[in-house]
Amino acid sequence: MPYPSKTIRINGTDIKQGASATVNLNLYQLPTKTVIEIPVYVFRSVNPGPVLLILAGMHGDEINGIEIVRRLIGKKEVRHPLCGSIIAIPVINIISFLSGKRELPDGRDLNRCFPGSKIGSLGSRIAYDLMNEIIPQIDFGIDFHTGGAKINNYPQLRCVFDNKINLELGKKFSPSLILNAPFRDNTLRKEAAKKGKPILVFEGGESSRFDYLSINEGTKGCLRLMKHLKMIDSDLHKNSSVLLSKSTWVRARTSGLFHTSKINGSRIKKGETIGMVCDPYGEHQEKLISPTDGYILGMNNQPVVNQGDALIHIGMEG
Repeated sequence: MPYPSKTIRINGTDIKQGASATVNLNLYQLPTKTVIEIPVYVFRSVNPGPVLLILAGMHGDEINGIEIVRRLIGKKEVRHPLCGSIIAIPVINIISFLSGKRELPDGRDLNRCFPGSKIGSLGSRIAYDLMNEIIPQIDFGIDFHTGGAKINNYPQLRCVFDNKINLELGKKFSPSLILNAPFRDNTLRKEAAKKGKPILVFEGGESSRFDYLSINEGTKGCLRLMKHLKMIDSDLHKNSSVLLSKSTWVRARTSGLFHTSKINGSRIKKGETIGMVCDPYGEHQEKLISPTDGYILGMNNQPVVNQGDALIHIGMEG
């Protein structure tokens, strides 16, 4: 599709075609009068083309995505695209990143603050600025996330299969696993979709830990997508992506010590033993049985678990 020439304007700064700039999304003052700035990197070609957003750090402990964006903006071909523009935000949630926590200081989840408010809470104001300063100017976006505390997600892309553009972009990103993930209320992905801006979510690794498989796959996937959009000229191996229409969790039926010999991302069969929960006194153990054929999307790394805890996330085809 043709992309018209246009000026990108962020927080009062114009970035014309062929230019690069680092601007602040906005300034946010803390109770100590400390000012928080959110840097936004813009790399523009002289040639018209799509505008791609790469964003990470929605939660302060999700460092794998931050490392992916850091690696991408350090590449010459990304800083000098052949066409179009790249808007990169390595850390959207600066204050939570500094404290190493998922939530904002008031306990809110930034990714439940959208579309935001100009006069609302800190999270609401950041969401508002992102929705009004950045999202209207992009064509597509990738939002990088990791698993929550103790949950290690196998590298995967999440999108809405009913949206043909979403699914096509996901296939060009070419991860091993693509999960059909419905929208959640008050998230960036859902609010951007209302404006006709497809946002894909990449999940990989565990909070507060580097996972180099996820970092490498996220970096390569973004470069593959940029190649498809003709923004860069590089050849990367493409995965044979497996489309997973839905998913389910295997949960602990009893409390105890969780063991599994299964590898994250592996294919499993219905009825197969995929782990066990043992009591610490050697008196009882219960097998965990897979309820379906599928692929392991994520695993709980916590050895001590309580009844009802989510242990193994399984994605299913069809």
